[in-house]
Amino acid sequence: MTRLIASILLGLFAVFLTLGQAQAQLEIDITKGNINPTPIAIPDFLATDSQTRAIGADIAAVVRADLERSGLFNALDPSSFIETQTNIDYQPTFADWRVIKADALVSGQIIRESATKIRVEFRLWDIFAGKQLAGLRFATTPDNWRRTAHKASDAIYKSLTGEEGYFDSRIVFIDEKGSKTNRKKRLTIMDQDGHAPQYLLAGSDLVITPRFSPSAQKITFMSYENIIPQVYLLDIETGRRELLGNFPGMTFAPRFSPDGKHLIMSMMDKGNSDVYKMDLSSRSTTRLTSEPSIDVSGSFSPDGRRIVFNSDRGGSPQIYTMNSDGSNVKRISFGKGRYSAPVWSPRGDKIAFVKSKGGRYSIGIMNVDGSAERLLTESYLDESPTWSPNGRVILFSRETKGQSGYNEIWSVDLTGKNIRRINTPGKSSDPAWSPLLQ
Repeated sequence: MTRLIASILLGLFAVFLTLGQAQAQLEIDITKGNINPTPIAIPDFLATDSQTRAIGADIAAVVRADLERSGLFNALDPSSFIETQTNIDYQPTFADWRVIKADALVSGQIIRESATKIRVEFRLWDIFAGKQLAGLRFATTPDNWRRTAHKASDAIYKSLTGEEGYFDSRIVFIDEKGSKTNRKKRLTIMDQDGHAPQYLLAGSDLVITPRFSPSAQKITFMSYENIIPQVYLLDIETGRRELLGNFPGMTFAPRFSPDGKHLIMSMMDKGNSDVYKMDLSSRSTTRLTSEPSIDVSGSFSPDGRRIVFNSDRGGSPQIYTMNSDGSNVKRISFGKGRYSAPVWSPRGDKIAFVKSKGGRYSIGIMNVDGSAERLLTESYLDESPTWSPNGRVILFSRETKGQSGYNEIWSVDLTGKNIRRINTPGKSSDPAWSPLLQ
């Protein structure tokens, strides 16, 4: 735990290199998914000794993989490269890169400044315009190279798409072991690319629905360790775990407010559940819904002014919105089927949800008024959507059918065309995506 947090909090900074940035002429339409991914060349970063050369090769490999997974880029095979650069401060031979049909080039180098410090630099080039688009320099430690690579990926993604990246982030999820009738579920965290998974709790308690705080340093989750489901708060850095209130009934589906000062959750009383808001400083709770129905799965809008939730008050599970004080309730889902697990996008423009119809489950998105509904996936059981920090990709759980079925984490972009399985140590479910790390 301590080593994980130390890695996150390492002093890593970036500055623009001295060459001026040109107005980007290479533009990528992020709404097209993987229809026509942009070819980009990323040679191994230059270095002067064997250790930094290995780090340079590793950084380039991570950047290639990050950009490939977005569905927007095709990282070209390094064996196809014609030019071998020896100094990133000189302009590349653009004609050599045009021959292999690269639209963009990343030139990088690593400079060892001491036994415990390296400097990582890269430049991003628009091949057809023959101009530099961006240049960054990172100062970090050799063992922090992977996070440096993710930061470089974010910078490249932003330069070419105009959108914030999402690669320097983490995923918390439930690692599952055993049969469906005797399954152990443990709270686990890893980098967004599946690297470095670590258990966050010492025991093997049955836990579900973990969610990050806006700072990415705390997690709320639900545990069955005392038979009755209860909501807990975990500080990732210290490992300190805290029960959030001693309520007589079940508490479940916790989620932070955008400012991290409140928690929204549901509480069950006499067979009826309602949405509550908890002030984390005073631990006082405010009841937001009061219908004789099942009201669950609250999620704040990014500005904290509205809440989306799931309710069967109309006869079947549907999606509703309300103000953060519980007023102005509106139903926004009207399609055929049952809706659940709504989550507001960090961009504020979409709501993700689960829809079941005809024995099949899908991850879908809609506008915040319920219009423009689209289903992105379909399978035996897709559930638990969670947004990337930039609101362009959704992680979700997928379960296969049958007694021997298993759970995996998958991702899909907003087009529904770039769908991929996420690498985890084994069976896994209930993903939650952190904000970008600081």
